[in-house]
Amino acid sequence: MPEPHVPTVFERSRPGRRAGRLPAVDVPEQPIESLVPAVLLRQEPPGLPEVAEPELIRHFTALSRRNFAIDVGFYPLGSCTMKHNPRINERVAALPGFRGLHPLQRPEAAQGMLRVLFDLGEMLGEIAGLPATTLQPAAGAHGELTGLMLARAYHAERGEDAQRRRVLIPDSAHGTNPASVTLAGYDVVRLGQNAEGGVDLDDLRAKVDDTVACLMLTNPSTLGLFERDIVEVARVVHESGGLLYYDGANLNPIMGVCRPGDMGFDIVHFNLHKSFSTPHGGGGPGAGAVAVTAELEPYLPRPVVRREGDRYLLDDDRPRSIGKIRSFYGNAGVAVRAYAYIRTLGPDGIREAAETAVLNANYLMARLKERYELPFDRTCMHEFVLSARELKRRHG
Repeated sequence: MPEPHVPTVFERSRPGRRAGRLPAVDVPEQPIESLVPAVLLRQEPPGLPEVAEPELIRHFTALSRRNFAIDVGFYPLGSCTMKHNPRINERVAALPGFRGLHPLQRPEAAQGMLRVLFDLGEMLGEIAGLPATTLQPAAGAHGELTGLMLARAYHAERGEDAQRRRVLIPDSAHGTNPASVTLAGYDVVRLGQNAEGGVDLDDLRAKVDDTVACLMLTNPSTLGLFERDIVEVARVVHESGGLLYYDGANLNPIMGVCRPGDMGFDIVHFNLHKSFSTPHGGGGPGAGAVAVTAELEPYLPRPVVRREGDRYLLDDDRPRSIGKIRSFYGNAGVAVRAYAYIRTLGPDGIREAAETAVLNANYLMARLKERYELPFDRTCMHEFVLSARELKRRHG
C-alpha cells in the first residue's frame, strides 16, 4: 500500500500563527534602509509558513525520521565513511571550556583548546608519518585544495610554477581530485591502471616530466587495492622534481599499520569524519587536516599552533605561508571530537580499527564474489568493487 500523505509544513500553515515572539528591543531602532542597500531589499516578504510551535517541532521531527542515522538505521554514505559518532566525543566537545570559547579569545586564556589542537596535530602527523600539520581546512576537498596550494607555493619559490602546470590523477581517483586540481589552476592528466588495478608504471614514466607539479594518489585506491608499486611510483615522481600527494579518503585500512610518509608521500590530507569519527555532511561542520614534509612546513596556512615550554601560542609570523584558508583556526569543535576519538582508542585501538575494516571487507567479498563479477580478485583493503554486468547480460 502507498504511504499516507504527510502534510508539509506549508500545508499546515495558517495566517497569523507563529512559533515564537522575539523580545522587545532594548537599543535604538534603525530603519533597515539605512543598513542594507536598496538593491538587496526584498520587494515582497519571504514565503515562510505560519505555524505554531508544536507544528514546527513535529515538522522537524518528521524530517529527522526520514533520514538514516546510527540511531534509526544504516547510514549509506560510502564505504570509506565513518558511520558512528560516539556520544563521548559529543560530551567532550560540549564541555564549557570548549563550547563557550570565543574564537577571538586571547591565546593566554585559551591554553586548553590550543593544547588539544597542538596535540591532535602531533597525533595526526605520527599517523601520517610526516612532521608538520594544519587543522584549518574545513573538509576533505578543502584539504585537497590546500595541499595543491602548498605544492604550488613550493614550486613557485623554486621558480618552476610557470612550467609545472600538470597534475597526474589515476582514473580510479575520487571525483573531488580533478575538481580540486582545476580550482587550483592546474591541468588534469589522466593516469592509466595496470591489470591488477594499480598505477600503470609505463604510463606514469611516459607522462612524468618537468611540467608535472604532483601526482595525486589514494592508497589503497577507490577499488580497495593497495598500490604494490608505491615505492617505485614515489621514486619516478620525485626524480622528476614533482611531489606526491596522498588523498586520505581511504586511510581507514592502513592507519596504525603503515604510514603514507614512509611510502614517499609529501602531502597527506585527512578526512576527520571518515577515519576519526567526527560528524559528516548535514551533521558537520567538517574538517580536513593536512600533514606535510619538513620542506613544505614553511608554506602551511597561518596561524600555526606552536608550543614554547609549557605554553601554546598562535604563530602568525610566517612570511612564506600560503595565508589563511579558513576563518580563525578551522572548525575547532570538530578537532576536539577527533582528539577524543584518538585518545580513546590509543595506538593499539587505531590499528585494530584498521585491521577490522580490512577483515570485514574481505569477509563480504568472499561471500559475494560467487554471485557477482569481481574485476580484481585479490585481497582487498577496506572496500572492493563488484559488477552486475553478467547478471544484466543473462537476465536483461
